[in-house]
Amino acid sequence: MEDYSTVVGGVAAVAAVAVAGYLLARPPSVPPQVDLDQQSLLQEGPEMVRVSRLTKEAREGKFMKFLYEDTRTLYEVFRRGVRESNNGPCLGSRVGPGKPYTWLNYNEALLRARNFGAGLIACGLQPGPQTFVGIYSQNCPEWILTEQGLYCQSMVIVPLYDTLGPEACNFIINQAAITTVVCQDNAKMSQLLQSPPRCLKILVGISTDISNETVQLAEKHGISIKYFEEVESKGAALGIKEVPPTPEDLCTICYTSGTTGHPKGVMLTHENVVADVSAVLLQMAEHKPHKSDIMISFLPLAHMLERCCEVGVYMAGGAVGFFSGDIRNLPDDYKALRPTITPTVPRLLNRVYDKVMSNISGSSFKKFLLRLALASKRSDLERGVVRKNSMWDKVVFGKVQEGMGGNLRLVVVGSAPLAGNVLTFVRCALGCVVMEGYGQTECVAPATLTVQGDYHPDHVGPPIACNAIKLCDVPDMDYFAAQGQGEVCIKGANVFQGYFREPERTRETMDSLGWLHTGDIGQWLPNGTLKIIDRKKHIFKLSQGEYIAPEKVENIYVRSPYVAQVFVHGESLKSCVVAVVVPEVDTVKAWAKEQGIPGTLSVLCNEDAVKQLIFQDITRLGREAGLKSFEQVKDIYLHPDPFSVQNGLLTPTLKAKRPQLRKYFHPQLDDLYAKLG
Repeated sequence: MEDYSTVVGGVAAVAAVAVAGYLLARPPSVPPQVDLDQQSLLQEGPEMVRVSRLTKEAREGKFMKFLYEDTRTLYEVFRRGVRESNNGPCLGSRVGPGKPYTWLNYNEALLRARNFGAGLIACGLQPGPQTFVGIYSQNCPEWILTEQGLYCQSMVIVPLYDTLGPEACNFIINQAAITTVVCQDNAKMSQLLQSPPRCLKILVGISTDISNETVQLAEKHGISIKYFEEVESKGAALGIKEVPPTPEDLCTICYTSGTTGHPKGVMLTHENVVADVSAVLLQMAEHKPHKSDIMISFLPLAHMLERCCEVGVYMAGGAVGFFSGDIRNLPDDYKALRPTITPTVPRLLNRVYDKVMSNISGSSFKKFLLRLALASKRSDLERGVVRKNSMWDKVVFGKVQEGMGGNLRLVVVGSAPLAGNVLTFVRCALGCVVMEGYGQTECVAPATLTVQGDYHPDHVGPPIACNAIKLCDVPDMDYFAAQGQGEVCIKGANVFQGYFREPERTRETMDSLGWLHTGDIGQWLPNGTLKIIDRKKHIFKLSQGEYIAPEKVENIYVRSPYVAQVFVHGESLKSCVVAVVVPEVDTVKAWAKEQGIPGTLSVLCNEDAVKQLIFQDITRLGREAGLKSFEQVKDIYLHPDPFSVQNGLLTPTLKAKRPQLRKYFHPQLDDLYAKLG
């Protein structure tokens, strides 16, 4: 007992000394950028529209379109980067672990982009925003050289990416009448050549390692293969003049995978993208990118979040280093590059959190230290202090910070919500500014962004200065704008021009007054920030950013002879889906009798053998129907009583009341996720 008291006393003494030292050394409070109790401005009028407080224009109902008068297109963005950087490093790459990063400086990158754009014109393409060029590649310097090369001739870039699948890639090439696609390597080139659209005429290989089989396959289809450096050389030799774009010109058609049917081509102009990035930079204030920054690029450039982050860095003259191509080597890329800025997604930050929690799980002392460290760092955050030089950063959080290169000062989180406890942990552990935004491709990227100084989690911040936001009634889900809840609608300089060649789908999404109807249900918090609370169209996004249409999955699973009803559920903080299944009583009872398993349906629902039977059968049906792995449920709960109008789980037209089902089965759904870990 005496030894135990001595140990406890010693720990307490150490803690007391540490706390005293911390109190003496802690820096003064930092005032927030805006009044944290009134982060957005409510405009007069019945629609209860909210706007940014940061600009006079926003307060007058106008939208910010640019930050710098001479930087109104993505063509001008890169040239500003050249000036600001004084020909500093621009695009970095490495071939794998143990290898150093090598860099293209801004002048060389700009020259190569010009040459590539001119080379495409020499290959027969016409300058102007009517010409669409595809790119099918992971993030790399050539991706940016292609993009900027196209802008030198006012052409439009159309990204393709693996998760779309071959059929969707062919659809995009066909719909956009793309004649030329820049391909990363032999594998991607070969995939496009399996059944190429007739409009495809040229494939440009970034890698020169193209197999004879691929070359012969291209010849068979009348498609010519060229190499990236070959196109550059051709452009350099001819000295073709640039054709700069205007702000109103299209810069990209960014196809979204959606959940059913063909992908939709979101048409974005130079003004759309520059406006969104400019408003984000304004909201970041002194934390926005500057010319000494290095950003790591690993989120797909086919998505607008990553592209917007890079645009912000190029606008400042900063550098972008690309990951080595294998996500498993990302920790090594962080350590080699030592970035100051990283865009990221919740899934990666969840892994950081889980790893730390796993490491301390077996030690009471480590748990005690972590609690002290988090309490101390949270106290800093509440006073507006962001730092990584405290005692706790050295003793507790040093390895976490070094694991991401050790130099991070800004983290931008998007694509899916981040759990509040994880967000607070990351802010404390990394000792840097972590901003979370909300938006979608149809409004470029963020439409809201958390304000520096507000460290309360579980919201996505106020509107940014290039757009306004209002909530619209969704009466069938009991959401009303007058009560501060409803469908999130966005209007502004960042809102897209419509879906390419799909006017009907455009009208379904954007109304006659220019309001983009997102399909997300939001709630205004008392401080003027937005919280996303639901989804209107029964479509949700998992933590890795994949969309799920639960009704599509349910319609497949209900074909099972053992299934009477099924409710598929997912959460934006989880990486998989689960389901509640009401078994088909007669079929299940007959099977159980054959197996010698007695009991009522309530009893059978608790039998592992019955659960396994149904789970295997619906998984088989899902596989045969072509469901992707993330669409298949990973666990099920068997419920003996049918969903009905009487118990409030079905509408009078016998459609599932999803919010009510979610609430009714909340304990069981939580239990399924807890078991899945």
